[in-house]
Amino acid sequence: MDVSVVLPTMNEEEAIQTVLPRIKAVLDRTGLRYEIIVVDRSTDKTPQIARELGAVVIRQRGRGYGDAYLEGFRAARGRFILMMDPDGSYDPEDIPALLEPLLKDEADLVMGNRLKGEMDEGAMPWLHRKIGNPLLTWILNFFFKAGISDAHCGMRAIRRDALEKLPLKCRGMEFASEMVIEAAKHGLRIKEVPIRYHRRIGESKLSSFRDGWRHLRLMLLYSPTYLFFLPGLFLLLLGLFLMGYTYFFEPIRLHTLILGSLLVISGTQILGFGVSAKVYAVKEGFERPDRITRFFMRYSILEEGLLLGGLMFLIGLALGLKLFLQWRATGYGALFHIREAVLILTLITLGLQVIFFSFFISVYMLKEG
Repeated sequence: MDVSVVLPTMNEEEAIQTVLPRIKAVLDRTGLRYEIIVVDRSTDKTPQIARELGAVVIRQRGRGYGDAYLEGFRAARGRFILMMDPDGSYDPEDIPALLEPLLKDEADLVMGNRLKGEMDEGAMPWLHRKIGNPLLTWILNFFFKAGISDAHCGMRAIRRDALEKLPLKCRGMEFASEMVIEAAKHGLRIKEVPIRYHRRIGESKLSSFRDGWRHLRLMLLYSPTYLFFLPGLFLLLLGLFLMGYTYFFEPIRLHTLILGSLLVISGTQILGFGVSAKVYAVKEGFERPDRITRFFMRYSILEEGLLLGGLMFLIGLALGLKLFLQWRATGYGALFHIREAVLILTLITLGLQVIFFSFFISVYMLKEG
């Protein structure tokens, strides 16, 4: 089998009887051996119509756009997998253009580009065309260096051997972003081709803000550096600056000192989340090791963390004991040493954070030991 066309359907009886014959006509002209797989969870006559038109119909057991494709991929037998929505928005006449780079071994994943092709008036809402899709595509390119212009185009083709390298698991609409992210992370050759985009047949099932958030949410979760590490580092450095400046040069600005302490503690905590997320991603095979993960995945990180955290904790404890003795010497009266108290609190808290973070990271490394 050369090509497997996978179509996710849900109540598309009006569109499927128009789209399927056009797909077959186009593929017949190419001379390629093909199959059409319809993954369906309709309550109308969509599956019956698809079977009558020669498609293999699979009843979707789960729910969601991504879930339908994952089921379809498992059943597909072709060397190339073609994905497209069966609602008439994508033009079957563009199928040869998507398959050509794969047949010539010029790409592993071919994406349709609606923004650089021909688009019918009203086919894509203004909010999607001008704001949502460009913004999410820019974020995806910034985070993962995919180098594409239309990240959410649903018409795409991929080599089977390339698809098998991607650990795809998202069940919802964010599956479209996950495929591009994983393709970029695994070094697949991605190529875009301009395609036509028409007004869909029937009622749209998309939810602009909900689906947009799910795409953004996935990209953030896939990128602990931008979600945790950089914000945490920024807060930590800003907090250290505020604490240092006010402690030594502006001792009367106690509120600024307290703010600096809060930023230092929060930044350290967020950095810990970021490092943990990156180490977990490497251990599970989602990311390749970098300098940060290599440093924290060393066997000696527990002992080094205990030494550093214990030192900060003991210094804070010693300063706290000194302050307590001064307080006792005054008969437990008023004690105006707020600067010292903030410094002590910060040191003790940071020491405990580093100690328990070291234990937490070392849990990931038990098998390595």
